[in-house]
Amino acid sequence: MAKSKEELAALKETLTPAAYAVTQEAATERPFTGKYDNWWEDGIFVDVVDGTPLFSSTDKYDAGCGWPSFTRPIDNHEINEYEDRQLSLPRTEVRSRQADSHLGHVFPDGPVDQGGLRYCINSAALRFVPKAELEAQGYGKYLQLFE
Repeated sequence: MAKSKEELAALKETLTPAAYAVTQEAATERPFTGKYDNWWEDGIFVDVVDGTPLFSSTDKYDAGCGWPSFTRPIDNHEINEYEDRQLSLPRTEVRSRQADSHLGHVFPDGPVDQGGLRYCINSAALRFVPKAELEAQGYGKYLQLFE
């Protein structure tokens, strides 16, 4: 879903340069540089563009790849996957359904006992909402993820 020039200009004003480059231009952060790579607080990760809940800290793990890695999204319906042939080996790009933000890629080398997937996501595409602030920020229904 293509955004208008006005929508892109507004995003450029509200997002950091890194968040804009990642979400709107499909850029990739350098490994081990993103804010959430080594982040282990309880909470959820939402789309930095529109706040849609995408991933939970309960599904985050250290894949050693340099980007935040998750075994699954909170809701598969909030993620779109597309074939990405930008590199020599095909990959699967992950985008948010509502805002169409580029998030990262999904690979079939995740923990087998948790489904075998590794959602390798750019920190700049995410905003973290701590468990203690879920209710106050309008994400109260996600508290059940931590029970």
